[in-house]
Amino acid sequence: MAVSLTDLTKSFAAHRAVDGVSVDIADGEFFVVLGPSGCGKSTLLRLVAGLEIPDRGEVAVDGVPVSGPGLHVPPEKRGMGVVFQSYALWPHMDVRGNVAFPIESAGRSRRAARQEAEGHLATVALGDFADRRPAELSGGQRQRVALARCLAGGARTVLMDEPLANLDPHLRGAMEAEIAAFHARAGATTIFITHDQREAMALATRVAVMARGAFQQVAAPQELYERPETEEVARFIGRAAILDARVEGGAARIGGATVPVTARGALPDGPARLVIRPGDVRLGDGPLSGRLSHVFYRGGVWEAFAESDAFAEPVPVASATRLVPGEEMRFSITAAWALPSARGSEPPGHDARGQVPAEAVE
Repeated sequence: MAVSLTDLTKSFAAHRAVDGVSVDIADGEFFVVLGPSGCGKSTLLRLVAGLEIPDRGEVAVDGVPVSGPGLHVPPEKRGMGVVFQSYALWPHMDVRGNVAFPIESAGRSRRAARQEAEGHLATVALGDFADRRPAELSGGQRQRVALARCLAGGARTVLMDEPLANLDPHLRGAMEAEIAAFHARAGATTIFITHDQREAMALATRVAVMARGAFQQVAAPQELYERPETEEVARFIGRAAILDARVEGGAARIGGATVPVTARGALPDGPARLVIRPGDVRLGDGPLSGRLSHVFYRGGVWEAFAESDAFAEPVPVASATRLVPGEEMRFSITAAWALPSARGSEPPGHDARGQVPAEAVE
């Protein structure tokens, strides 16, 4: 494992910002910590970087402890690079000088450092911009300079604290592609902090959904969306309705209709909480009906909610054809996911530390 966290805990006064986090992050993995503001994700990143000292727990890098009882390896000795929201580039240096700086600081000659910097700039496709100053670059290009500087500092693990938060939506989408390409070329382990679920789902090998200082679920993006373990995760990732129903023989009655239900492991008969996603709803015909509300056009897809007295909450729907607010529409629910009644076991392929087999991150 590139990075291992064991029972990592940090409090500020009476507030526990990080509450017993344990996880193993594989070498070369793109691991995203996703959660709302104030959930503890930036504090967690600072603990991994060595910028904060934990109250309890351990951090190990490549199997070597760097933080624990009586042990605190300083940030510059952990072999990690950190990219913050502000890229912290030296404005008086050109791009090559910014990237060469950590190499020179390690004792290499100026000439050797600048030559080595050229290779790192090639990795982030900025070789043609080596002589420019940061002020002459776009936000995305400055982001890439910061990434190249991490590599120049010998970082095998790159920590990113909401690096796209200050970018406009168009540039943010472009930078997602840039960061994914950087990760593929450099092969570095990446720990990426964000509150944006779209970023998380686009970039991650695995996502840890964080709330109240703890990981609620650690899984691949598709797993999180299709098989959430908790109602909190189901509502945070994508759009969903969560309805009470009674399951018998692998199916449930919802609003008078029979709906096939899947679950993690055997699904006993009895009450259940079911997750309904837009992809589980087929519009145009079926035994159910609802009035459309909150209609939005999302670039090729119309999104809405179908409201009915038969449901405790509106059901999310999506369509390639235009939806009209207030329209009554027939529909059917073709599938539902049953939330686990208790968290007594981890998902297949995971252990209590959120570890997955090596093939899952290739």
